[in-house]
Amino acid sequence: MDWKLERSAQKTESHVLQGQEDILQDTSEDSISESFQLLQIDVECESWKGETLPTGSATWCSKNVQRKQRHWEKIVAAKKSRRKQEKERRKTNCAENPGIRPQHSKRFLKALTKERLLEAKRSGPRLCIDLSMTHHMSKKELSRLAGQIRRLYGSNKKADRPFWLCLTGFTMDSPLYEECLRMNDGFSSYLLDITEEDCFSLFPLETLVYLTPDSGHALKDVDLNRVYILGGLVDESIQKKVTFQKAQEHSVQTARLPIREYMIRRQNGKNYHSEILAINQVFDILSTYFETHNWPEALKKGVSSRKGYVLQNSVE
Repeated sequence: MDWKLERSAQKTESHVLQGQEDILQDTSEDSISESFQLLQIDVECESWKGETLPTGSATWCSKNVQRKQRHWEKIVAAKKSRRKQEKERRKTNCAENPGIRPQHSKRFLKALTKERLLEAKRSGPRLCIDLSMTHHMSKKELSRLAGQIRRLYGSNKKADRPFWLCLTGFTMDSPLYEECLRMNDGFSSYLLDITEEDCFSLFPLETLVYLTPDSGHALKDVDLNRVYILGGLVDESIQKKVTFQKAQEHSVQTARLPIREYMIRRQNGKNYHSEILAINQVFDILSTYFETHNWPEALKKGVSSRKGYVLQNSVE
């Protein structure tokens, strides 16, 4: 009987202890969750304390962003409107003037130019610019030469029958290359050949014609089987007959533009007459003649009146 009473008392005590543990557990869980909530509130408070912008500034920033977005949307809408008006204008112009050639997009013209240049590489005339003598030149003269290369390439792109261009003796670490990159937008993507090799080692010598004003032979025609060479030099940078002597050293044929055959000297105050032209001017003459087969027309385009020469039948 005492044993049963003791056992029931133990059960009662265990129930009491278990209830107290549950209460303590619930209390501890509540206190922990409450502590986390307080900690979260403290963190939020600290984050708000760290921010310098009050509510008014945040609202102002939002309005500023919205204002910029509205401004940008107006610009985009205006561009779309202009494009639409331009399309309608072209459509109206084509309807009213069916014989006029329609204007092409820049992308189409760029693709057409690329196609013409690649065709010149396959079957067109070749022109080399000999840049192996640029060590004679100053920085100012290198800048002028870089500008001449840019104008020459621009003229070739516009030509209906372009040449394939090759820059020979042209090293990537040279001052001229740096000037070309600095002065010529997109120079690294020019459609032409660039090589460190000399022009005399790239092609058979019997196919080369070095164009120099010191030659005794006038150029009569542009032959597709020939490779024409221009000396990449600026007028005041070198001694006379450098290109002519270089061609003779390699037993290469030389030729000059037929300025004396189709032009005459004009009297001027300084009594100045010169047949020395920039490489882009020489190219304009070659390119025009290749398209027209008319030397007077080609020379008129390339030889400036400041050189002291005019066409024989000129009124001047």
